[in-house]
Amino acid sequence: MTPYTPDSFRDVLTQLPLFSELSTDEVSMLLPGVREYKARASEMLFNKGDRLDGIYVVVTGQVKLSIPTQHGLEKVIGTMNAGAAFAEAIVFLDIPCPVSAQATQDSVLLVASKKVLLEVLDHDPRFARKMLASLSMKLHQLMADMETCTLMNSVQRVVCFLSHQAPEKYAAQYEVKLDTSKQMLASRLSLAPETLSRVLHHLVTAGLIEVKGRTLRILDAQRLKAFQG
Repeated sequence: MTPYTPDSFRDVLTQLPLFSELSTDEVSMLLPGVREYKARASEMLFNKGDRLDGIYVVVTGQVKLSIPTQHGLEKVIGTMNAGAAFAEAIVFLDIPCPVSAQATQDSVLLVASKKVLLEVLDHDPRFARKMLASLSMKLHQLMADMETCTLMNSVQRVVCFLSHQAPEKYAAQYEVKLDTSKQMLASRLSLAPETLSRVLHHLVTAGLIEVKGRTLRILDAQRLKAFQG
């Protein structure tokens, strides 16, 4: 891939959700503090405990956020796909990073420095609102994940995840195309990979889903929601 130049950063940034409402002048304010980061698959972007000086935006590829467990494993917090920004709160709080970030495939990211972000935040309240909305959405997802892990059994966790992937509230059938491996999904749901496989097989046997690789077809959304295993 041809390396991005400072001029091409402008076009890239305006296409990303976090920066889409900025004016041309405001995007230009960001450019001196934006750099390109190319990461190979499996490369660590940063580790838990590191101090970060900017937020990361995925242009292409995918990044996994995780925390290490006491047994040398990891708990996947989330996966960041193209257009997603992360590390916003950590940068502004100026605290050691509580998670690690690793590219799951060859990826291109932009890193925007804290200094220029603060300048744009002072200049445009719309950007501040968008940043706040991004942080609020992530807090909501974190709370939902905590509820899933503490109050639900293995079947309920998988059913809850699949139900939340419905494209429409009353969709009777739909497909879920996993953007991560089943092992990473199991980690996010705080399940062992073999437990996830067993639950999926159980749902297939019950006639609720079909599984083909990373594509899961929901055959009866209402029955799935009511299924208790």
